[in-house]
Amino acid sequence: MLAAEAVESHVRAFFEGHSVEVVDYDLGPERREVVPELRVLVVGPGPRSDSWAYVTAGCWVAMEKDGHGLEFVMTAHVRDQRFIELMAMIAYCHCGGHQLDLEHSMPIGEPWVPGSACDHLLISLPYLHGPDLEHCPVPGGHARILWTLPLTTAEIEFRRRHGHEALEQLFDEAEIIPTDPFRASVA
Repeated sequence: MLAAEAVESHVRAFFEGHSVEVVDYDLGPERREVVPELRVLVVGPGPRSDSWAYVTAGCWVAMEKDGHGLEFVMTAHVRDQRFIELMAMIAYCHCGGHQLDLEHSMPIGEPWVPGSACDHLLISLPYLHGPDLEHCPVPGGHARILWTLPLTTAEIEFRRRHGHEALEQLFDEAEIIPTDPFRASVA
C-alpha cells in the first residue's frame, strides 16, 4: 500500500490546487488479484491544466522489477466513469500478462468515447504534464507515469509503417488537441 500512497502523494503535489478524488475500482474477484491495490486518481481541472487527468496507482506494486515500474495517466476533456474504466482496463492488461511500455499500443475494442474515431491507446511520454509528473519516487524505487494517448486505427497503421517518431511529428504538425475525442485522424 505504501507505493500506491506514494503515487497518490506525488500526483496531489504535482496537481496542487486541483481536486483529486481516489476511486477504488473493483475489477471483480479474479481480476482484483492481478492488481490488488488498484486505485484511479481523478484529477479535476485547475491551475496546471484545464483538462481532467486519470492516473493509476497500484500497477507499480504488482509489476515492479528492481524498484522500477509503471503507472499510467490519461487526459480527457470531461470527468466520466468511462475513463476510470479505461484506466482499470489498462492496469489489468499491463499487470495481467500484456506488459505495456513506452511506444507500445493496444486496441480498446471500441471508440474511446461514443462517436470517436480513436479506438487504440499509445503509451507515450506524458507530454501534456512533463517529466515532473513522469518521475515518481516510491519506497524502494521509482514509478514512471506514462501517458495513454487515444489514437485511430489509421494512426496505428501509419506508426507501424513509418515509426513512432514520424507519427509524433504528424501530431506536432497537425497541432492535435489530444483531449478532443472527435479530432481528425492525422494519418
